[in-house]
Amino acid sequence: MLELTLPRVPRRPMRVLCIGAHADDIEIGCGGTLLKLLARGGWEVTWAVFSASGPRAEELRVSARHFLRRAVRTQLQLHAFRDSYFPADYAAIKSAFMTLQKLQPDVIFTHQREDLHQDHRLLGELTWNAFRAHLILEYEIPKYEGGLTTPHVYVELTRGQASAKIRALLRTYVTQRSKRWFQASTFEALMRLRGIEAGARSGLAEAFHVRKLRLE
Repeated sequence: MLELTLPRVPRRPMRVLCIGAHADDIEIGCGGTLLKLLARGGWEVTWAVFSASGPRAEELRVSARHFLRRAVRTQLQLHAFRDSYFPADYAAIKSAFMTLQKLQPDVIFTHQREDLHQDHRLLGELTWNAFRAHLILEYEIPKYEGGLTTPHVYVELTRGQASAKIRALLRTYVTQRSKRWFQASTFEALMRLRGIEAGARSGLAEAFHVRKLRLE
């Protein structure tokens, strides 16, 4: 399979914007890919989460420090919109979301636009509403509602990157440990499945939906 590498922008760090509805969404959806990108150096990251308060917000801060420790510069934006009620708070969420436009990111990680969770789906839609000329990678989240479909882009991970992602999730998000799906086996299973589809040498990958990609 032909591999494509993200280009570099001359004379400045690459800018990546990570968008998540809930405190652990970004890590689950693209945590391994972030570790791989940042290991190469020269990236600045904005991490924007729209439902994080109390203990969940503190867990998120700890997790972000772990995943972003090799970034050139980081910015954490936390909001406290009510979990599972995003459609009812649409106007306020859109106003908060539009402040991200000024960041001018090179790469955006966000929720899949057809995600069956209403909070995820709304942020995926707003991403395309706010960013019209950007590389947008829509990540996937395993959940009770299902909804996983065949992705378009795969990022091969080393065993070390996959293990680091899983360890950080389980160690940091203590409030989620009671949930039956929040287990190492869940996260590893999805990465192994995507690794098979990608033909990854390590057998592990994360995958993304990409609707527009211009090659030059």
